[in-house]
Amino acid sequence: MITRMSELFLRTLRDDPADAEVPSHKLLIRAGYIRPVGPGLYSWLPLGLRVLRKIENVVREEMAAIGGQEILFPALLPKAPYEASNRWTEYGDSLFRLQDRRGNDYLLGPTHEELFTLTVKGEYSSYKDFPLLLFQIQTKYRDEARPRAGILRGREFVMKDSYSFDVSDDGLAAQYQAHRDTYQRIFGRLGVRYVIVSAVSGAMGGSASEEFLAESDIGEDTFVRCLESGYAANVEAVTTAAPPALPIEGQPEAKVYDTPGTPTIATLVEWANTVLDREVTAADTLKNVMLKVRQPGGDWELLAVGVPGDREVDDKRLGAALEPAEYTLLDDADFAKYPFLAKGYIGPKALAANGVRYLVDPRVVDGTSWITGADAPGKHVVGLVAGRDFVPDGTIEAAEVRDGDPSPDGAGPLVAARGIEIGHIFQLGRKYTDAFEVDVLGEDGKPVRLTMGSYGIGVSRLIAVIAEQHHDELGLRWPTTVSPFDAHVVIANKDAAARTGAEELAAALDRLGIEVLLDDRTASPGVKFKDAELLGVPWIVVVGRGWADGVVELRNRFTGETREIAVANAAADVAAALG
Repeated sequence: MITRMSELFLRTLRDDPADAEVPSHKLLIRAGYIRPVGPGLYSWLPLGLRVLRKIENVVREEMAAIGGQEILFPALLPKAPYEASNRWTEYGDSLFRLQDRRGNDYLLGPTHEELFTLTVKGEYSSYKDFPLLLFQIQTKYRDEARPRAGILRGREFVMKDSYSFDVSDDGLAAQYQAHRDTYQRIFGRLGVRYVIVSAVSGAMGGSASEEFLAESDIGEDTFVRCLESGYAANVEAVTTAAPPALPIEGQPEAKVYDTPGTPTIATLVEWANTVLDREVTAADTLKNVMLKVRQPGGDWELLAVGVPGDREVDDKRLGAALEPAEYTLLDDADFAKYPFLAKGYIGPKALAANGVRYLVDPRVVDGTSWITGADAPGKHVVGLVAGRDFVPDGTIEAAEVRDGDPSPDGAGPLVAARGIEIGHIFQLGRKYTDAFEVDVLGEDGKPVRLTMGSYGIGVSRLIAVIAEQHHDELGLRWPTTVSPFDAHVVIANKDAAARTGAEELAAALDRLGIEVLLDDRTASPGVKFKDAELLGVPWIVVVGRGWADGVVELRNRFTGETREIAVANAAADVAAALG
């Protein structure tokens, strides 16, 4: 069926929305694909919905190819399953929580591991029923504190989540690899440039975890890779290679110095280079950061994190290391409650004496010598040796990862880049089947606990990602697999014969199975061309002044190439160009 722009529910905008920060947000609104409803909430207008459905269909086809069966759960879910998995608490403020008229607690589902697990438990009981792969494409909800970048970071979004169930770890590994391969096919078909990175599981739980990140300068995820080996990981998953321990014997005793006016690393280094008989850098100092930490359902407790002074604490890495606990930095009121904490001069000794848990960067190994706080205002200790003068309670991956840091595989330096998460795959293992005691009868007649995998794709987010990667100064440039239409026929003059010819050409394309958008409006050619460029359909057919000479113009919106084709063979030529 031909879609006529004179009838299409569409209004394009010439100016960028005032609150739009990134290209995809600006262009999708200007081109009439989406409209904002509230913070992090968007309506899908006809063009946007066509793109969304095309992406969904690609995902469905590829999931079916590996044996996935589609089901659909409600978005409104009862509290009980999420209490059993502890995620009612772990998700914290990111859950939308509500009550019915009887006071029963519900949530809007952010993800559905619990429901899939309970459904399989209720239906299957024998090893003969497995392996099993179920998936859904459904609207999810997360109460983002700062929705931004349009549909890239919203409160309501469409996601494909699939779940594998197996009776063995080998079966899980096979399902995980099948999804990994399938995701590469999906993103390849959609024309997305991406990288696969090692990740942390977070509130999802489980062991093996990888993210698919679309490369983008506006991405909120920082990842690193080693160009020599191909290693890639998001910063939360990077592990720091601990240096070998150093000999303690023979090292000079630690000495406390008066260091007035040195509450920062910069002032401490300046003092040290003035007083000490050697060159000192920030890497020679040990910075101790004080936090309050609370496990789900627990009470707040103090935690100190020690990192080399030349490194900042990375909030994402810290959060991942402490998951599922919540945390916050100590404020002045907190410091007032604990007089043994000398702000700006905190050292390991007072922490140990007062029972404060102390976790350090992996670089702080036995035998390393540090300049750090001496637990009194205006005092630091020089030559405090790990393993001799203090013993931390463990290590924590909280320090920032930087360009040039050694790759964990030892192959070379790391290079940092930014990306947008478009997919995530997890080997969940038995976290949820343990929570719900999902056992089936094994081949030997004994109970077997099922093991699970969880695999997500941000379907609606992919529209913004593709728009970010495929646009120019004129507008969108959709790959053919996701474009709302295959061809955009523009009537570029008022000649009656040309208009009739354009109608006939559109009908011929339609008969060939080509999805056609026909600009039959009475607007000027300039307005039509600007809209065609903004909308981004990959092939634009211009029926204009050349009609009288028996030719029309075929424009490739993706490459910018233009050529004339004969009217008599125009439909076949357009079909050939579409491939």
